[in-house]
Amino acid sequence: MRKERIIPLIVAAALFMENMDATVIATSLPAIAADIGTSPLTLKLAITSYLLALAVFIPASGWVADRFGARRVFTSAIVVFMLGSIGCALAQSIHHFVLARTIEGIGGAMMTPVGRLVLLRSIEKRELVSAMAWVTAPALIGPVVGPALGGFITTYFSWHYIFLINIPIGIIGIYMAQRYIDPIKSDDIQPFDFKGFFLAGIGLGGIAFGLSVAGLNVLPWPVVIGFIVCGAISITLYILHYKRVPFPVLDFSLLRLKTMRAAIMGGFLFRLGIGALPFLLPLLLQVGFGLSPFQSGLITFGSAVGALFMKGLAARMIATFGFRNIMVTDALVSAGFLAVCALFTPDTPLSLILVLLIIGGFFRSLQFTAINTIGYAEVDMARMSRATTLVSVTQQLAISAGVAVGAFSVELTVLMRKGGELTAADFGPAFIVVALISASSAIVFFMMPSDAGHQVSGRRAKEISSRKEVDKAAQKAAIEETEDARDQRLG
Repeated sequence: MRKERIIPLIVAAALFMENMDATVIATSLPAIAADIGTSPLTLKLAITSYLLALAVFIPASGWVADRFGARRVFTSAIVVFMLGSIGCALAQSIHHFVLARTIEGIGGAMMTPVGRLVLLRSIEKRELVSAMAWVTAPALIGPVVGPALGGFITTYFSWHYIFLINIPIGIIGIYMAQRYIDPIKSDDIQPFDFKGFFLAGIGLGGIAFGLSVAGLNVLPWPVVIGFIVCGAISITLYILHYKRVPFPVLDFSLLRLKTMRAAIMGGFLFRLGIGALPFLLPLLLQVGFGLSPFQSGLITFGSAVGALFMKGLAARMIATFGFRNIMVTDALVSAGFLAVCALFTPDTPLSLILVLLIIGGFFRSLQFTAINTIGYAEVDMARMSRATTLVSVTQQLAISAGVAVGAFSVELTVLMRKGGELTAADFGPAFIVVALISASSAIVFFMMPSDAGHQVSGRRAKEISSRKEVDKAAQKAAIEETEDARDQRLG
């Protein structure tokens, strides 16, 4: 297998492990809580320790990769993640579980951005769209496979195995990484921004934690708002600090690149809306329709099927139509399929829901591939580690914000009808809200230049080649016309 295929698959396997782990325990909370002697509500709060560790340590990932080498950090992150998984499986109390989830989060904080950095430093830019299409799959497949797999394992085996399944995946990933990934290391090691890391860690941790528990009724709203406000203040202080240091831990100067700015800002809006889907849809199917976790997981798996169908077409579609045309159109189409979920009722045929999810998964996967690729089109190799760090931070915040917006929209709908039990009708407004947010990303993508991302799409090269052929044909025709005229004069 070519390097352009095997390296994306290695990175994708690690990211699949992380994305699935983040959602696989959702359906197993009651069983885990009963076994370790706590309440599901308390356990939900403990799970956010994973998200907190991610938010705090992601900003350091770029510098760590430059300092110790991307391959070494990537494989070490997999080891740390595996140790955390084993700790979760062996946990006997809520304290042990929190500690193990935090260790998993530290591993995940390094695994995601450094995995992308390995890919970007190993694959030529002209092959990047195709490679990124394979890496995008875990982000879509993990959240939809996780609940069904977690429900199946917990029902028919034991909840401990939902963490132990990471071990064989991790071992294979480490072996493949050591064999096929080159030990690329940065020659220009910059000083670490400790003050920036401290401010960014508190800021991102506070915002991510506050957003992740918002609407879940695990903490009073004043406490939730307090976390978010403290995080926002810390981020503001970081922005003031970042302007005064030569090598900030989060490099916002990358936003001067038009393609990176579109990937960050437009990608945030798109991910915020789409990120609510894995949270809202299982709840609709289970609470609103009365399906079991396993049944709802089998239906939501349709999104993953659609994503897999897209993998072989992404590069060709982007090369044919260009990034801007694809991303503007696809943002609206994907938002439309998200809004369609608002029309689902208990009487809607499950086969129809499955078909719509498959088609929607196709377009969402195409958009994620485009967003994940275009952000790096103008980034030089020296700043690639800082670029992957910035992208990973905004992606994590977007997912947390999506769940918060979805949960708050459902809660507000229930409040407006004077409370009571959740029904299928309570989810409709939430789907509309997150769909509108996703659709708004089309405005950001429309503001990109028409040839945006030509460095990685291959489209401009084709257009230039076509123009040269047209020019040659015109030149040849002019020469022939001149020769004909000369022959007529001589005749």
